[in-house]
Amino acid sequence: MVSGEKPVKPESLTVLALFSFAISFAIARTFTTLHRNIILKIGGFHVHHFYYGMILIAIGLCLVLALRQERIVRPAVVLIGSGGGLIGDEVGLILTGNYWTGITYTVVIFFLAFVSIGLLFKRYSKTISEDIRGLTLSRATFYFGIILATVSIAFLTRRNLFIDFIAATTTAAACIIIIVYIIQRIRTKRRHNSKVTIG
Repeated sequence: MVSGEKPVKPESLTVLALFSFAISFAIARTFTTLHRNIILKIGGFHVHHFYYGMILIAIGLCLVLALRQERIVRPAVVLIGSGGGLIGDEVGLILTGNYWTGITYTVVIFFLAFVSIGLLFKRYSKTISEDIRGLTLSRATFYFGIILATVSIAFLTRRNLFIDFIAATTTAAACIIIIVYIIQRIRTKRRHNSKVTIG
């Protein structure tokens, strides 16, 4: 690092790479959707843009490792993120041989969500750990009930009897958990209020 330059925070670089990834993915997917017939061929071989993405990542990594200067690191991270977006756009093709499969969106959304949650945990790790330490079993059960209810309702398909039965059962169980928690809270509050009035 050159003297006088500020050290680069890993979190800001991760956010920059994440934005580059998302924008690159969006541009690649939009272009290929609008221009399905445009194919790059060299010597009879169809050159997919995930190869270009791999080259961008390699160049970005070489720049970061070789130079380690802030004015180089940030553009290098943009190259890495952009290259990742191009690879992400063709993950369906890599996994299934079909570019237009829906698995691409699933993988990219999971990746973006995973990295974003990781960033939030890193940024707010102290607050999160304090919250978790202060979490009671009943409150944790209540939160689990909310998650279970919302997810189970989403799987009520009205097409598959078995899946509907499972989803309805877990929704009912989740609702019972939520109701029991609310009743416990009301009872605890009443006990507390009666102690205050007696005292």
